[in-house]
Amino acid sequence: MRSFVFVFVGVLSLVSCQQEKKPIKDNGSTTDTIHKPKYDLKTVKITDENVVDFLSWYGSFNPEKEVIFHTKFGDIEVELFEETPLHRANMIYLVKKNYYHTTYFHRVVKGFVVQGGNSDDLKTRKARRAIGEYTIPAEFREDFKHDFAMLCSARSWEDNPEKRSSPFEFYFVHNRTGEHHLNGEHTVYGKITKGISVLDSIANQPTDRGDYPLFNILIEASLKSKDNVQ
Repeated sequence: MRSFVFVFVGVLSLVSCQQEKKPIKDNGSTTDTIHKPKYDLKTVKITDENVVDFLSWYGSFNPEKEVIFHTKFGDIEVELFEETPLHRANMIYLVKKNYYHTTYFHRVVKGFVVQGGNSDDLKTRKARRAIGEYTIPAEFREDFKHDFAMLCSARSWEDNPEKRSSPFEFYFVHNRTGEHHLNGEHTVYGKITKGISVLDSIANQPTDRGDYPLFNILIEASLKSKDNVQ
């Protein structure tokens, strides 16, 4: 009888241990499936509804913050701010998706801004559709101002009371004294660390009446680090 009781108690203990086991969670995993990514990066479409959740998740395992924009005039190296995590993660995501390879510096106003991230190429429209239709919540900070050489987000000024950012287009401030009237209007999320002379070269290019350069200034973008995490 004692032998039976011992075995029975042992079985109950085993069952109890099995019931208390919880799914293993790793970075980006759901709570009900072991090692299953929260988002499939091959098929995910970003929307206004999932943008915060997706970029927070993506940024948690893609910590890079140094980007290089390659142009025919040379390279512009940029540091992204950790204090604007959604904008940082979005830029890293687009760079790793090779989005910028189809885009140009398409708006140039010397002494004001140099803007990039768009083109009239059908490949750019296709890339945007594949990534998703969304905007990014503003991440304003009083200590990040529109000083010279700062990286800022473009945005729509119509029907946009929350001042949400375009995920694709950005600009550098080219006014040596800054454009501080734009503080609190566009998110500032990085700064040029190397390549000011390249920015000046782009700003000196001739443009049409719409501020579009007469000669295309193609962008290619890469990470300064060699980390291949996607």
